[in-house]
Amino acid sequence: MTKRHGYALLAALAAIVVLISAAIYLGVTGTGARDESADQGARTPRSSAAPASSGSWVAAWSASPVGGEPGTELRGYAGQSIRNVVHTHTGGSSARVTLSNLYGQQPLNLTRASIALTAAPNNPSAAPGTLRALTFDGRSDVVIPPGEQRVSDAVRIRVPDGSDLLVTTFSPTPSGPVTYHPHARQISYVARGERTDDESGAAYTQQSPFWRYVTAVDVYSNESQGAVVVLGDSLTDGITSTMGANRRWTDVLAQRMRDEPGNLDLSVVNQGISGNRLLSDGLGRPAGNPSGLNRFERDALSRSGVRGVVVALGINDILRNPHDNSAADIADGLRDLTRQAHQRGLRVTGATLMPFGGHRGWTPEKERMRQEVNAAIRAGKVFDHYVDFDKAVRDPYDAQKLRPEYDSGDHLHPSDAGFRRMGESFDLSLLRKTAPAQL
Repeated sequence: MTKRHGYALLAALAAIVVLISAAIYLGVTGTGARDESADQGARTPRSSAAPASSGSWVAAWSASPVGGEPGTELRGYAGQSIRNVVHTHTGGSSARVTLSNLYGQQPLNLTRASIALTAAPNNPSAAPGTLRALTFDGRSDVVIPPGEQRVSDAVRIRVPDGSDLLVTTFSPTPSGPVTYHPHARQISYVARGERTDDESGAAYTQQSPFWRYVTAVDVYSNESQGAVVVLGDSLTDGITSTMGANRRWTDVLAQRMRDEPGNLDLSVVNQGISGNRLLSDGLGRPAGNPSGLNRFERDALSRSGVRGVVVALGINDILRNPHDNSAADIADGLRDLTRQAHQRGLRVTGATLMPFGGHRGWTPEKERMRQEVNAAIRAGKVFDHYVDFDKAVRDPYDAQKLRPEYDSGDHLHPSDAGFRRMGESFDLSLLRKTAPAQL
């Protein structure tokens, strides 16, 4: 063997060693590895082309499960496809979906599910080329036991900031009651038969004001700094905002987060439930419309990428039965939420309680309670910091009432202009802070 041939042989052997090393490395770190940041039970199958960059999972949209949909106790939506329309507040390169059977009394058998971008706002058609089948542990079908939820595998889909998504499910068998969120302020759709893979929305002839089964969409993002989760009641749920227009105060805050110079890219996740109280659960087992204290872990602290919390609760504890709560009880309950968040290293922004003079439930005693709760909040004894919704929307000539242009007409819930004013009243620099205050 010549010297030249010897060098060639050594070079070839070195190349083989490099190739084997690279193959071993890719086998350890490739897309088949489990992403530890994707907790909540999600696993990443090899076929999902899961994210391999240095980003993180962030809640892009979520809605609190409220109860079982009336009239669905026996059959649910057997033999029908449900196409939910949801609006995200941050974007990413991949997505995963949480489906819930929390209020079901029998297993929920979903044989197909999909996700897509909408072709146009408030439209059941998918944008061409964006429809993706969802899998669960690599399978296209999933059975969700009563009282439980399942998180889909990660799927590659480019989700721009502020997008409308379609999340579609199909169940061939009876499975009720259907876990739902009743006051979506967004039209979703239902079709006969298995239509999860339809790009066209032609088959989706039935409109619905509810979100069914879907409770969260997370995205894998390299840009987002995390999520601010809002725990609230109908004032946060946006019950009087324009249908399908994304004009809740949380939507306004999210737009500011994206657009205003120098701000963090934070998602805003709306966990409002109409009629929600801080201290008292609704009826049923599990409780429909659970109290803020009971759902704080589920709806706020467990959201993906949570960076901070906003709490806007307390008015229904004053307005609704039972009426044995004092202002001190409400302040203590709010303070307990802050303590729970601090245990996770999270700061809490609290909202003062807005005026409701002129509403049929208003009394001087209830007004006194509202003022006492607000005094405790403003004194810095409840939250890390606060946003003064009361000051932002009250009538300058009658502080017990909403300003007329901010009143939807019932003297309790804001108009679109009122929701906008609420979203504009935040000092965004406070939401940048991370270390909890010492109360």
